[in-house]
Amino acid sequence: MFILRFKSLLITTSRNLTTTSTAKKRRRVPSIYKSLAIGEAQKAVTDYLHTTRSLSYSHAEHIASNASSSIRSLILSLDFSVATFSKSIRRHLRYHPINEFEFFFESIGIGLGEVKEYLPEKKFFFSEDPRLLEAACALSGFGFPWNRLGRLYREERSVFSRSGDEIGLTLGRLSGVGFSNVAVAGICLAFPSVLCGGVEIGCLFVRLKRLVDEFGSEEGVVEENVEAWYEFGRKVRVFYDLGFESEEMWELMGGNKSLFMECSEEALVNKTEYFCRFGVGKEEAALLILRNPEVMSFDVEKDVISVKGVLKHLGLSQDEVDALASKHPYVFGRNRMKNLPHVVRALGLHERIFDRLKNETYHLLSSYSFLELDEDIDREYQQGLEEIQHLRCKTHSFQKLDFLHQIGFGENGLTMKILQHVHGTAVEIQERFQILLDNGIDFSKACMLIRSSPKSLNQKPHSIQDKIKFLCEEMGDSLEYLEVYPAYLCFDLENRISPRFRFHKWLVEKGLSEKNYSIASIVATSEKAFIARLYGIHPAIPKHYFERFSYRKDRSTVS
Repeated sequence: MFILRFKSLLITTSRNLTTTSTAKKRRRVPSIYKSLAIGEAQKAVTDYLHTTRSLSYSHAEHIASNASSSIRSLILSLDFSVATFSKSIRRHLRYHPINEFEFFFESIGIGLGEVKEYLPEKKFFFSEDPRLLEAACALSGFGFPWNRLGRLYREERSVFSRSGDEIGLTLGRLSGVGFSNVAVAGICLAFPSVLCGGVEIGCLFVRLKRLVDEFGSEEGVVEENVEAWYEFGRKVRVFYDLGFESEEMWELMGGNKSLFMECSEEALVNKTEYFCRFGVGKEEAALLILRNPEVMSFDVEKDVISVKGVLKHLGLSQDEVDALASKHPYVFGRNRMKNLPHVVRALGLHERIFDRLKNETYHLLSSYSFLELDEDIDREYQQGLEEIQHLRCKTHSFQKLDFLHQIGFGENGLTMKILQHVHGTAVEIQERFQILLDNGIDFSKACMLIRSSPKSLNQKPHSIQDKIKFLCEEMGDSLEYLEVYPAYLCFDLENRISPRFRFHKWLVEKGLSEKNYSIASIVATSEKAFIARLYGIHPAIPKHYFERFSYRKDRSTVS
């Protein structure tokens, strides 16, 4: 028995080695035959899916002709010969069935790198999950391009769990509004959720039809192809996602045909995001653009501004500007127009400035210019730039500097000093800053906190979150305390803040300490001074602290 098993093992090993050796020696497809090989492979896979797996010929062809990467992988697994390739690939498929889902997902437009995220576990054939193919066939039969169905699957996967009849009924209801099949397919690709049904979805199509009618006839508005309708739908969706409940928004869209015909989706997204950065509601930003479509022609990306100059240009008096410069010196100097929303948020002026812009003074964004070429140039900042140029990690430093400018810090010496204390990548710093905002700290106050305690941005996001939670819940203080003592965020929660505060609280509760120390005094005092303070209360107190509260020992609950 042992000998038989051993022989079997040798045979298996030998086969594996032979297979590996053969794989290494396989002849690659010469360049002049690549098209031929791909064509033959596509035909073979089409016939395999149609004949062996019982798919309709058209759907099998859709899958084979749109899964180019999977086809190439299949070709590379074979030894190429012009004379025998057609037969060898068909023979290979008879004994080595393909993963049908892998070919399917690539064919509907999902990149090969993403396919693994969508492959069903322990399933290989369509027969194991027939609803997926049924849904795809129903959509394709209606007029959806097969290789665009991935757009639907990525955003609204539940559509592919519906039966073909359910999908057919939904599409019939949508086309009943007055759109052609081509238009319905394009709009559904832009708004995948409409295929899930619901009253709200029907209302959306009615509004879209009304919008197109206001623009003119369908033929004059959008070319009669799915991609053109998809692009139109994506542009409408920019505003739909910002405030679909606003009747005024739909009326304004109806009067702005040129906005949808001449501007790209990317341009609309960039401009709406720009105005959203003023810290106003998304609907407010959308309404500003719809009421004043001329702002789409304003270039807010490249222009350099003087913060003092642009504030005066936007209507602030010299006294107001001087007062702001005294309170927020780190914001002043030069910056870029693209950062203006966060510049005014850092100054706490965003609502006032946005109100001026939306009340027909939006043209101020395009009419600003420097009074003098060297206006607001900070020599200390320029010197700092020269020093960065000589650093080995200058790209890293410039990325962090750019982030500081993005959140409103100007080109000045203070910004350079802050940069020296901030560690981590620009992405990490952005995450830490966002945590401050997500926990309810006002944008302007968050910038002031960084100015006062730059090292606060060196803490991990979860650490910042935990410290803020401890401050508010355990210490019973508010976020406003961070304005008084921003360095609080720089201390270790488990090893310093928590044990010291809890021990101080215990001392007060037990009547051992008559003085109620501030958080800053509890946390910032050095270890030596802190222990000396405890010793002054009673010589035995430090020992109790180390045994029951300090991170140096396992702490137990004190009764």
